[in-house]
Amino acid sequence: MITINFTVNGQKKELEVKGTATLLEILRDELYLTGTKEGCGKGECGACTVIMDGKAVNSCLILATQADGSEITTIEDLEHDGALHPLQEAFIEAGAVQCGFCIPGFIMSAKAFLDKNHYPTREEIKMAIAGNLCRCTGYRKIIDAIQLAARKMYGEKP
Repeated sequence: MITINFTVNGQKKELEVKGTATLLEILRDELYLTGTKEGCGKGECGACTVIMDGKAVNSCLILATQADGSEITTIEDLEHDGALHPLQEAFIEAGAVQCGFCIPGFIMSAKAFLDKNHYPTREEIKMAIAGNLCRCTGYRKIIDAIQLAARKMYGEKP
């Protein structure tokens, strides 16, 4: 067992983990943050996307020991005091939610992207979510939702 210290959703954590445990396993099984989903387990679908030190990552590909000293944000951190994050609101308004399994990963990829690019083009959004797969629907409404969220968060491009 290896001791790791990291911050998850603003809370400092110290855990004893197996050297082979993934960040995804620790988040779901030890911290009970089940909004992060396991899809493929190979880093191909993006359902397990979280933000690690400001960057969207596939938590199924990150060993828990690699998160030592890091700051992790999961989908659970976006809602505060019953108020949804503008990205969550936009996904609902744009009808971008189908079965919902992949949506937390899309939202976390979009958040990491919008934190750096406040006025994205549709092409830039497509590139930002290229690592996320949705098996229920097309991506038009998801892209629409991310554009809507950008406007909600940052207004129109000056």
